[in-house]
Amino acid sequence: MEKTNEKEKEFRFETHGPKYIFRGPKIEWGIIVLRKGDELGAHYHKEVEETFYFLEGSGIMKIGDTEYTIEKGDAFRIEANEIHNIIAKSEIRVIFIKCPFLPEDKVNV
Repeated sequence: MEKTNEKEKEFRFETHGPKYIFRGPKIEWGIIVLRKGDELGAHYHKEVEETFYFLEGSGIMKIGDTEYTIEKGDAFRIEANEIHNIIAKSEIRVIFIKCPFLPEDKVNV
């Protein structure tokens, strides 16, 4: 068993970006905050499946060459090898889950 609280964790860029809540042993998950105009950055995973659930905000989820409008409550499951990116049109708050736990699996495009 493991317990934590979000306020015990830090964002990658102090106030925004990814914040990992749990990392391993089987999954990793956390929260991403993107400011208006920010992008997650196009990338894919060689083996990892990634799921996003949007808590707040609006923007674009780009998967391959297809763009989807994001709104609160949307969820996306991204297969391994699918290039994806998030583009924030307003501040976005999203939960992400990655499985299996392979921290070196990400490939930036």
